[in-house]
Amino acid sequence: MRRSDVEMLDASKIWWVPSVRAPARDWAGAPGCKRGARFLIDENDCRPARDNYACFDSRGSCLEWIMAHRAELTRTAPDAAVAPVPLAKWLLGLA
Repeated sequence: MRRSDVEMLDASKIWWVPSVRAPARDWAGAPGCKRGARFLIDENDCRPARDNYACFDSRGSCLEWIMAHRAELTRTAPDAAVAPVPLAKWLLGLA
């Protein structure tokens, strides 16, 4: 899903996305970032990103995707916990 596609989602549903926060400045998962920077996870290469993210219609589906890709996520987002968050809250900076 691209950010420009957000408007096409059904606003009456809660959409879930895998999210991560940079645990340190210049984190290996996103070189040059600040500590606490928020990222979604790119659905193709499982790297921290702000576009082309996986989007799910339930928290459980999002958790399943995270667990299915945990080896890649450990490599691409080292030392950080990837967690499902509601997309609307993430876009507002609340999650």
